[in-house]
Amino acid sequence: MFSPDSDVFTFMENTAREVFGRYGYAELRTPLLERTELFCRSIGTETDVVQKEMYTFPDRKGRSLTLRPEATAGVMRAFIDAGRHAQEPVSKLFTTGPMFRYERPQKGRMRQFHQINCECLGPQEPQADAELVLMLMTFLRELGLTDLSLQVNSLGCRECRPVYRAALRDFLDSIDREALCEDCRRRIDTNPLRVLDCKVPTCRELTAEAPRIIDHNCPECRSHFDTVLRVFDAAQLPYVLTPRLVRGLDYYNRTTFEVVSGSIGAQSSVAGGGRYDGLVAQLGGPDVPGVGFACGMERLALMMPALEKKRPDFYIAVLDPAAADAAMLLAQELRAAGKAGEVSFAARGIKGQMRQAGRTGARKALLLGGDEMANATVVIKDMDSGEQRSVPQGEAVNHV
Repeated sequence: MFSPDSDVFTFMENTAREVFGRYGYAELRTPLLERTELFCRSIGTETDVVQKEMYTFPDRKGRSLTLRPEATAGVMRAFIDAGRHAQEPVSKLFTTGPMFRYERPQKGRMRQFHQINCECLGPQEPQADAELVLMLMTFLRELGLTDLSLQVNSLGCRECRPVYRAALRDFLDSIDREALCEDCRRRIDTNPLRVLDCKVPTCRELTAEAPRIIDHNCPECRSHFDTVLRVFDAAQLPYVLTPRLVRGLDYYNRTTFEVVSGSIGAQSSVAGGGRYDGLVAQLGGPDVPGVGFACGMERLALMMPALEKKRPDFYIAVLDPAAADAAMLLAQELRAAGKAGEVSFAARGIKGQMRQAGRTGARKALLLGGDEMANATVVIKDMDSGEQRSVPQGEAVNHV
């Protein structure tokens, strides 16, 4: 990924650091490789990620390792190992970097892709859910993104989810199983909620009348979700209640959300997440609640407006071999003063040098040749107006 494509990713990462920092988030770096069991225990053995998409292999001692397919599990493992729960009541963490999934490559979806993740560990209050989503939408706006829709749902908790699963299984048993896709026929027995997330038109039509999970929320889950929506309304954040939104990973409960775009085709989801109370305990840590999200950077890049490239301040043209060292030292002096630019490494004709100065987009071209070396001067040309003048080399930094 060369510039300007890499510039877009750098801009996203820098914007994330700036926006998330306002909300008290600190950066965490986790390894690309984790023990396979971490993802099986957190994501769920019946998910598509674990069953079909992970890059897994044994190391020299026969231990099964996996290239991380998502970031949350690794963050939870690091949080537990470091004992962060005993150090602070709330941990706000964000990560950036590559993830790996064995999928058919297509626009916006690569086998090595990049994510920005945020995790808030500690608070169980619904205001934490709302703040996280407000931060996400602030981040996306500051990237210059428009045409976004926030979809929200509540998945219930360990108390009310089994009641809904039973109702959903009864409904699914009442339809023609053979008319469903192969994945959904398998999911009915292993992970029935994932049937609701299927994008195959036939499956969506057959399950259009499926019971809504939000209608089976217990009073505590209903109150939690109502508070989240009340904060959204007060903050004037538009959202769409989406009863079929279940996400693809087993650890989500209560609030779940997704941000979709209408401008990038079939792979329309650009960010998503939710609450995952119980995940830390499930992985062997204390019972610490949490909520988080992930953004797919490739998909964000498809939507972002073109970045305005910052022009260099100078280009130093070397017109005589005897001026090469002086040009290099002058460039170093300019850079030490905070100026950005390049210097020619070899003496060439003035026409070629000026063409190169134009290609770089520099605001000023500085010319050093034999006469300038003899007089300890430098010619400075304004590349926009064409005006040029000769100044002492010692004063050049004041004129660039």
